[in-house]
Amino acid sequence: MHPLWLVSPFFFWGTAMIVMKAILPQTAPLFLGAFRLIPAGLLVLAAAVVLGRSQPRSWRAWGAILLFALVDGTLFQGFLVTGLARTQAGLGSVMIDSQPLVVALLAWWLYGEVIGLWGWLGLALGLTGIAMIALPPQEWAHLGDYWAQVAGHGEWWMLLAAVAMALGTVMMRWLSRWVDPLVATGWHLVLGGIPLLALSGLWEGAAWSQVNGWGWLGMAYSAVLGSAASYGLFFYLAAQGNLTSLSALTFLTPVFALTFGALFLGETLTLWQLSGVILTLISITLINQRHRLQSPVAQPVPIPVSVKPSP
Repeated sequence: MHPLWLVSPFFFWGTAMIVMKAILPQTAPLFLGAFRLIPAGLLVLAAAVVLGRSQPRSWRAWGAILLFALVDGTLFQGFLVTGLARTQAGLGSVMIDSQPLVVALLAWWLYGEVIGLWGWLGLALGLTGIAMIALPPQEWAHLGDYWAQVAGHGEWWMLLAAVAMALGTVMMRWLSRWVDPLVATGWHLVLGGIPLLALSGLWEGAAWSQVNGWGWLGMAYSAVLGSAASYGLFFYLAAQGNLTSLSALTFLTPVFALTFGALFLGETLTLWQLSGVILTLISITLINQRHRLQSPVAQPVPIPVSVKPSP
């Protein structure tokens, strides 16, 4: 497998975050989130039909999909676009990609999966890194004032998105009992985007009226390459290769987002934030590789690997 194929989903996820941030001045967050989900879901469902994947056949399957759509579609994307409007795209991507920390805790709690020494170390480093990103040094002495205005800090909205994404990741194991994962992914994107579109119509008005040609092109990029194509590539790579090795590449998503955010959006990080980013990336690596570090000869117990768009 050529390395470019392995890296491409994470490149698309990271750069889609930058594109969405650049588009936001022309539109509104919820409309952008809905447009990101619905076309991507239709493309994934079309691919599922071509591949001959079976559609849901029971009320239990549809109920599971609706719950999955609410958590991993509506809530995840809603929190993401709300946070993106209030923070830098690069930092937001780091916060989103901290979700393996939450996945590890949920898998330990719900499925009894072993975290181990390296995993707990990764969790500790991750929490420290996230705190450093979200709380500037000058705010530590005034936590009361900071928390009173927490809704205005996009990093915390991104953290909520990471939690929703992690819940969706863990739900995929449960959902796959009744629904093909690719079909579930397509339907949850479409159904998760509909509430965002309805809320946008109620609260944001004609959010599309100021979008120019470049803006529509950017939204198409985030939906087609940043969601649908990335899903397809990730599914294919996951079926062909080692999930643990593939999941270790998730740290590339915030790296791409930080790099292109600096190049095209002029985003910069303070030394404090950069230190938090480095700690978070190290923690993600430790979490994803904890079984290999703990026992090189033992077979790792598979954990749910996120196949959701990071941006």
